[in-house]
Amino acid sequence: MSRRLLPIGIQSFRNLRERGCYYVDKTGYALRMVEQGTHYFLSRPRRFGKSLFLDTLKELFEGGRDLFEGLEICGRWDWSVRHPVVRLSFGSGNFKVPGDLNADLLEQLDALETDAGVEPRHATARGRFRHLLRALHRQTGQQVAVLVDEYDKPILDALEDEPAVALANRDYLRGLYATVKDSDAHIRFCFLTGVSKFSKVSLFSGLNNLRDITLNPAYSAVCGYTEADLDAVFAPELEGLDRERVREWYNGYSWGGAERVYNPFDVLLLLADREFGPWWFETGTPRFLVETLVERGIPTPSLEGMLASNDLLSTFDVGDIATEALLFQTGYLTVEGIERRGGRRHYRLGYPNREVRQSLNESLLSRLVQDRSRQEAHSVSLYDRLHSADMACLEELFRAFFASIPHQWHTRNEIARYEGYYASVFYSYFAGAGMDVRVEESGSAGRLDMAVRAGGRVYLFEFKVAERAGPGAALAQLKERGYADKYRHLGEPVHLVGVEFSERDRNVAGFETERA
Repeated sequence: MSRRLLPIGIQSFRNLRERGCYYVDKTGYALRMVEQGTHYFLSRPRRFGKSLFLDTLKELFEGGRDLFEGLEICGRWDWSVRHPVVRLSFGSGNFKVPGDLNADLLEQLDALETDAGVEPRHATARGRFRHLLRALHRQTGQQVAVLVDEYDKPILDALEDEPAVALANRDYLRGLYATVKDSDAHIRFCFLTGVSKFSKVSLFSGLNNLRDITLNPAYSAVCGYTEADLDAVFAPELEGLDRERVREWYNGYSWGGAERVYNPFDVLLLLADREFGPWWFETGTPRFLVETLVERGIPTPSLEGMLASNDLLSTFDVGDIATEALLFQTGYLTVEGIERRGGRRHYRLGYPNREVRQSLNESLLSRLVQDRSRQEAHSVSLYDRLHSADMACLEELFRAFFASIPHQWHTRNEIARYEGYYASVFYSYFAGAGMDVRVEESGSAGRLDMAVRAGGRVYLFEFKVAERAGPGAALAQLKERGYADKYRHLGEPVHLVGVEFSERDRNVAGFETERA
């Protein structure tokens, strides 16, 4: 197989095909959607290929057969019928100022009307949109395909700094999307896609015939690359890469289907630069996400293993965003498994891969320490100390690390009074340094606070608040409950580490270790 151009940043299906880029065929999903329904909604995190899939639908309805040669849909589509397409995209705008959304939409309608030769007859965007759909149907004799990309960006742009504008933009869009249902007789197909999934009551109350395929197992791989996709499409580029490491870093996203997928942006950057790094994370992790987690005092170990219903994952609205929904919809947590309780589906959530676990915890730690240079130095030292099993230096490092946390952060956070706070900080400390960290692993004798594997060794941690537990309590619990027994089969040295914190001094009060 010959090498091709990597489609980094290319969202135009025509451009991608005409330039001979690598392409993972998603046209089978497009065919299924068109054959089985009319109105669809899909939520996926940023840079997962939503815009490319939407553009593929545009070329499909416009009848660009040459672009689909060799693809799954080519011999199964009626190319003699061409449908007019109305495509709206809010991806390039900035919608923090009142009125910007209306102005942007009117500009898009101007261009669509000019291209179609339709004379506008109404002053409002809703009226012009409705008239455009009717006029296109009348002109061509074919119903219209309506495609909306980044439908939610006008809300998300203003969500953090201008909540009143976000609310106004939401209400404006609700009226716009209600027009789709009013124009149903003129529409052959409708597809809306974005990052978030706003509740139907708040945004789609006027479009209640919308089919949400976000968590439909049949469409779990409609965006992203599967393991089979990598083997079939990118084989010439994979030579020399450690496939297990590729999986560890970038695979693991799931929306309820049997297959997990890779983030396409990560894969393409890895293949181009031959370096492992947090490519996706660095393209724009919202400050709003980190601030929300810190303000809510969410213990970072609890992020893995969160359990949420479908309703909770859909609880996303201005002023009402469930933590689980925020993390899931933005791609920082993914579906680890599906459990049924009382006839309802519940989703067990977890980090998808190393990139997200490491980078998110690093960002949370930066928010806590507020000194990026010192944090980086601590991470490097932590790695070295664990790989050399230098326990005396490890204790010294822990004390220095907690001393680097501003005192006012402790005093204004109620959670800082509890053991869970220290476990949470340590989890982010280790996970942000790229360690293999497990929290609250169950054994026959109870739950261990934290296990870390590094440098061919296993470190088992127990955390206590000194004023509440007394000296030596942490190490004693590790020994009495025989937590080390669970790890002996690994054939690696096991170190017990009991850490006690002083609520008064805000630092390590006791540090005891023992080889198990």
